[in-house]
Amino acid sequence: MSAQERHTALPPRAAPEAAEWDAGNGYEAVAPHWFYCKVTGGRERWLPFSTQDSERLEEAHGAGKDKADVVVPTSGGRYDVHLKQRQRLAVFWEEEVSEVRRCTWFYKGDKDNKYVPYSESFSEELEEAYMIAVTLDEWKKKLESPSREVIILHNPKLMVHYHPAATSDDWGSTPTEQGRPRTVKRGVENIAAEIPNGEPLQIDHLVFVVHGIGPACDIRFRSIVQCVNDFRSVSLSMLQAHFRKAQEQQQIGRVEFLPVNWHSSLHSTGVDVDLERITLPSISRLRHFINDTILDAFFYNSSTYCQTIVDTVASEMNRLYLLFLQRNPDFKGGVSIAGHSLGSLILFDLLTNQKAAPEDEHSREGTEVTSSSRGAEEVKEILKKLDLSEYCPVFEKEKIDGEALFLCGEKNLEEMGIPLGPRMKLLHYISSRREMQDTKERSAAGQHSTTACRDGPYPDVSLGQVSANYPQLLYKPAIFFAFGSPIGMFLTVRGVKRINPDYSLPTCKGFFNIFHPFDPVAYRIEPMIVPDLEFEPMLLPHHKGRKRMHLELKEGLTRMSVDLKNNLLGSLRVAWQSFTRAPLAAVEGASSEGEAEAEASTEKQPEPKPEEAPAPAKEDPSLINVGKLNGGNRIDYVLQEKPIESFNEYLFALQGHLCYWESEDTVLLVLKEIYQTIGVTLDQPLPGSQ
Repeated sequence: MSAQERHTALPPRAAPEAAEWDAGNGYEAVAPHWFYCKVTGGRERWLPFSTQDSERLEEAHGAGKDKADVVVPTSGGRYDVHLKQRQRLAVFWEEEVSEVRRCTWFYKGDKDNKYVPYSESFSEELEEAYMIAVTLDEWKKKLESPSREVIILHNPKLMVHYHPAATSDDWGSTPTEQGRPRTVKRGVENIAAEIPNGEPLQIDHLVFVVHGIGPACDIRFRSIVQCVNDFRSVSLSMLQAHFRKAQEQQQIGRVEFLPVNWHSSLHSTGVDVDLERITLPSISRLRHFINDTILDAFFYNSSTYCQTIVDTVASEMNRLYLLFLQRNPDFKGGVSIAGHSLGSLILFDLLTNQKAAPEDEHSREGTEVTSSSRGAEEVKEILKKLDLSEYCPVFEKEKIDGEALFLCGEKNLEEMGIPLGPRMKLLHYISSRREMQDTKERSAAGQHSTTACRDGPYPDVSLGQVSANYPQLLYKPAIFFAFGSPIGMFLTVRGVKRINPDYSLPTCKGFFNIFHPFDPVAYRIEPMIVPDLEFEPMLLPHHKGRKRMHLELKEGLTRMSVDLKNNLLGSLRVAWQSFTRAPLAAVEGASSEGEAEAEASTEKQPEPKPEEAPAPAKEDPSLINVGKLNGGNRIDYVLQEKPIESFNEYLFALQGHLCYWESEDTVLLVLKEIYQTIGVTLDQPLPGSQ
C-alpha cells in the first residue's frame, strides 16, 4: 500500500462537533462505520471493519442493495457479508456466523470499558433526537431504549445512558438513583476505535499452512485459524517495513495465508469414543489432553489413520486452491506450503510422493486442449461403465476430466449434486483404481528400492514411510517451509541415516527448515546430507537488522575471554622460561659475548605450540554445499532467542515450539524467499542473510 493509499485509508469521519457549533449550530449527519460481533469465551466484542470494507459495505447499503440478498466480500476475500441478513460468514473454513451492524451511536460497556454500538433502529431514533436538539437548541432530551433504559442528551459533549437498578421496580425514580451511568458517544471518531488499514487487493502468492498435533496451536490454546491470522497480520506489517519501495511502485500487493485443518476430520472418525472406553478415570484432564494432542503423532504412524490424515490434508489444500482460484480468477502467482511440527512431516511425506510430470510446461501447454478433451471422453466412459451416464452433463458443466475425477472426494461429489447411491459407486471405483495403480507402482519400484536401500549409501527418503496412498496436489509448490519440524528425527527413526545430496523434492524446488534454538521438537536436516562436516545452521537476522544485543554481548565476552586466556598463558610461559634459564646464564659467565647474543636471539624465537594450531580460515556459512534439496542453498535456519529466554532454556522450551506464528524474523524470511521468486528484494539487505 502506497503512502497516498494509507493516507486515504483513514476512516470517514464527520466534522468535529466543535466545528459544527462554530459554524452556527448547524446539524451535520453522522458518518457511519460498519462493525461485526466476535464471540470469544462467551463474551461479545464488537470489532470495526477496515476502512475499505466499511466504505464498500456503506456503498452497497446506500445503493439499496441490502434489500436483496447481496454478498460483499471483506477481509481480503476471506469473509462474506450478507447485507440483508446482516451476517458475516467465513469463506475458506468453518466458523460461527457473526452479526454485522451499521453503527453510528455507542455506549461504554460495564465490564471492559469498550464501546458497544446501539442497534441500527435505536441509533436512528437517537440521531433524530440529536438533530432536533441541535436544530432547535433544546437539550435535556430523554429517550427510552427498548430495554427500558434511559438516555439523556444534556448537550453535544455530554450524553448519558442510565441503567435501571436491579432492585427497583419503580420506573419513576430519578436517573441518579438508577445505578452507574454510561457514557454515550456519537460517531466512530469519538470512541477511539482501532480501525484496521485494510489489505492490498492484489495477491502475489498463496501459502497453505498445516498445523501440528492437537486442536490448539500456541501457548494461548488458539486454533490454527487464529494463529494464521496473526501470521498474516505480521506479514502485512513486514511488507510495509521492508518492501516499501516495491509497494510504492505497485510492484507487489500481499501474500495470502490460508489454514489447513486436519485434526477435526481425524477425531470425527469415532476414534475418540474408542479411546474413551479404555482411558483410565484417574488424572482425567491430563489423559484427555494426551488423547487429543500427543496421540496424533501415533495416529500418523498407523496406516489406517495416516491414510485419513494425508487424504484430509491433500483434499483440503486442493479444495482451498480451487475455491481461491474461483474467487480470484485473475490470480497469476505461485503457491507455497508451510507446516508446523507434525504438519511439516505430513507435507514432507506428501511432497516426496508427488509425481513430477515428464514433460515441461511448454509441451504441456501445447497439448492442453487435446488432453482435456481426451479426459472428458474418459469420464464419459467411466460413467457409462457404472451405469451413470445421466450425470455426464453435470461433470461436463464442472469441467471434470479424468485427472480431476480421481482427485474428487465425497464432499466434492455432494456439492455437485450427485445423489448418495451414484456417489458411493464413484467413490468405490476411484478408490479401487487408486489401489491398483499404487500396487503396480510399488511392485515396479520395489526391487530397485530394495537394492538401493541394501547396497547403496543413500537410502530412499520414503524408506519406512507408513503404507498409504498419497494423493496428488493440483499444483506444484514453489517453496516448502517447515516450522519447528521433527522431519530429521522421523527420517532417522525410519532408517534413513543419510540423504543423497542430489535428491530434491519431485515437484518443489525450495525447502527451508526454520526452528527456535530451544524448540524441543525441532531437528536439523543438513547434517543428514553432509554428515562429515560440522557447521552451524544459518542464523536468521533480526527483522530490525544486526543481532540481538545480548547475543552480541555474549560473543564479545567469549572473544574477550579467549584473548585474556591466550595473553595470560603467553605471559606465564615467558615468565617460566625466564625463571628456568636465568641460572644457566649466571653459571656460564665465561661465555663469549657472541654466544650470549646467540642465546638471546634463540630465546626471542617463539617455541612451536602444537596444541594451539592456527585457526583455519572460517568458511562463509552460506557457501557450504548442502545438496539440491533447497536448490543448492542452505536449509537449516535458527531464530535468535530473546534476552529473557537466554536465562533458562528449559523454562522457555514449550514457548520455543509455539513462537513461530508471531515471529517477525520467521515471517520476514518467508516473504523474502517468496518475493525472490518473482525478482523482488528487500529495501535494505539484512546483515547475515543469504
